[in-house]
Amino acid sequence: MQGKAIRSQIDNYTTELGTELQSILDYWASNTIDKTNGGFLGRIDSQERIIADAPKGSVLNARILWTFSAAYNHDANPVYLEMANRAYDYIGRFITDHEFGGVFWSVDHTGAPLDTKKQVYAIAFTIYALSEYYLASGIEAARTKAVELYYLLVGKAYDPVKTGYFEAFTREWNPIDDLRLSAKDENEKKTMNTHLHVLEGYTNLYRVWPDKALKEQIWLLLNNFFDHFIDQQTHHLQLFFDENWNRKSGLVSFGHDIEATWLLLEAAEAIGDEGMIAKVRKVSVPVAEATIKGMDADGGLWYEYEPAKDHLIKEKHWWVQAETMIGFYNAWQISGDEKYLQLSIKNWAFVKDKILDKVNGEWFWGINENGQIMPGEDKAGIWKCPYHNSRACLEIIKRTGLFV
Repeated sequence: MQGKAIRSQIDNYTTELGTELQSILDYWASNTIDKTNGGFLGRIDSQERIIADAPKGSVLNARILWTFSAAYNHDANPVYLEMANRAYDYIGRFITDHEFGGVFWSVDHTGAPLDTKKQVYAIAFTIYALSEYYLASGIEAARTKAVELYYLLVGKAYDPVKTGYFEAFTREWNPIDDLRLSAKDENEKKTMNTHLHVLEGYTNLYRVWPDKALKEQIWLLLNNFFDHFIDQQTHHLQLFFDENWNRKSGLVSFGHDIEATWLLLEAAEAIGDEGMIAKVRKVSVPVAEATIKGMDADGGLWYEYEPAKDHLIKEKHWWVQAETMIGFYNAWQISGDEKYLQLSIKNWAFVKDKILDKVNGEWFWGINENGQIMPGEDKAGIWKCPYHNSRACLEIIKRTGLFV
């Protein structure tokens, strides 16, 4: 395709994503404020029904904080900062554990501690969000809190012998039997998912606090991906490990594969390590290429694959599509191969057709193999948030400006 035609495609892509970004943000600003108990509602179900007594998750609140902070940094709409301020206040008053440090996994609808375990994943997202909020608000206490959480993770969760981060602890930071983020996960001490988001949080923190030791932690995390998570034969990411980095599962997560391709590069670029940048760029395209195995003819990306059973989990989740849009756009930017750009645009066409809720706004959780909306899943909840889809819009809008 000629340059002018590509430029036209990209301009249209950018325009549509700008409109969609505003739609996502409007949905959350209009529908999710908890006017009774403060902060944001814990759950809205697939039928747009408010579950007033639903728990409120730390990950959801951190992702709301990041989303509206990032939106404000993109477009200084005072409504976005107001929403970010609301999330920041709620996290500080209710979700932060002021006695033992870190954040609770969840609180009840009134803000009382509910699940008090310390999940490293949740703390990493809080670091990510507080760093973005500092950029939006200039409030020094937000950056200070992000730095405190970083020191907490290094002191409590980092493995100084084998490197990497342990998955979870009790409220008091003691060992815990159930380390899992969710019931579907393997109960293992080190996971790719948590490491990816610790890296993400640290990268954002480094932008506002370029500390030498933090840079070293980012470098170590990147090497964890090369040493353990990225399978050099298949180019898929391995998900679950014991404390000694012994692989414990062969499950393939297509969404995490494609998400990692651009988050790793973002981290390497943030610390300015040219050798690491080159190393990540070299592996990002093969990982993106391996992800294509999970793409359906309609442009949607399937959820997971179990090689041992040759079983494809035929669901197309909203967050997987959002990361697909960014990941293939990133692969095009690295390689110059237009097929990756077309995969990104085709995935967006699939999202518009099947995932967008054209009546109520926001994105459905996903569709099943029959093309039907997955029943019983949330529009907002512990896991359903505005972070993946709003970030896809923001990232591609930013990246389209780099195309000349």
